[in-house]
Amino acid sequence: MIPRLDLQLKSLSLTKILAHYQEEAHKAAQEKLSYENYLARLVEMEAMSKLDRSINAKIHKARFPSLKTLEEFDFSFQPQLNEKEIIRLASLDFLEKKENLLFLGPPGVGKTHLAIAFGVKACMAKYRVLFIRTQDLLTDLSVAHKTGRLGQVLLNLSRLDLVILDELGYLPITPEQANLLFQLVSIRYEKGAMILTSNYGFEDWGPIFTDQVIAAAIIDRLVHHSHIFVINGNSFRMKQKLLPEAA
Repeated sequence: MIPRLDLQLKSLSLTKILAHYQEEAHKAAQEKLSYENYLARLVEMEAMSKLDRSINAKIHKARFPSLKTLEEFDFSFQPQLNEKEIIRLASLDFLEKKENLLFLGPPGVGKTHLAIAFGVKACMAKYRVLFIRTQDLLTDLSVAHKTGRLGQVLLNLSRLDLVILDELGYLPITPEQANLLFQLVSIRYEKGAMILTSNYGFEDWGPIFTDQVIAAAIIDRLVHHSHIFVINGNSFRMKQKLLPEAA
């Protein structure tokens, strides 16, 4: 009986039940649990296991360069940052409202940390997320355009709940790339949330895109439904470098 049951559980991918049903049966006998309660305990274990795997799969597909959380962020080091608003947005209602989060400021102030933290939280809530450096995205879109797959790639990106673009402006953007980015922003406008980080303020986006008109069009769509955080504090990297000396 047991080998047959093991085989059936394995074929149904009920791996958690397979691993624990005999142990739980022994506990159920000791505790005089009903058949229903014993079954409920096993099903709950399996459900929790599958939930964990689902979240881990979403985090893996999001392609974060590292994992960060809001709890790890040192708000005391960036006193200009509106901590209450950040914590409020952690409810993720901006995803349902199809709003954007824009983090602007010099290198090292925590923009990418915050972007990743919101992305991880979204994955844990079972949203579909993609994190990608802006330059890598533009390269992917350029290749897709040249190979006739741009429409499909943009469609796939439009279906995600959250797209996180990191480091916009890190490298110059060609007119062709600017047009491709405009297409992505347009296809997600009022249909899906985005998070974007940049070392530059909006006033500097014209030179980055080498086209003031397309820069204005992109900014217009990003800003319309957005929460903008300009972080002008000190660099966390410098803080970490100076800590041993201060000690």
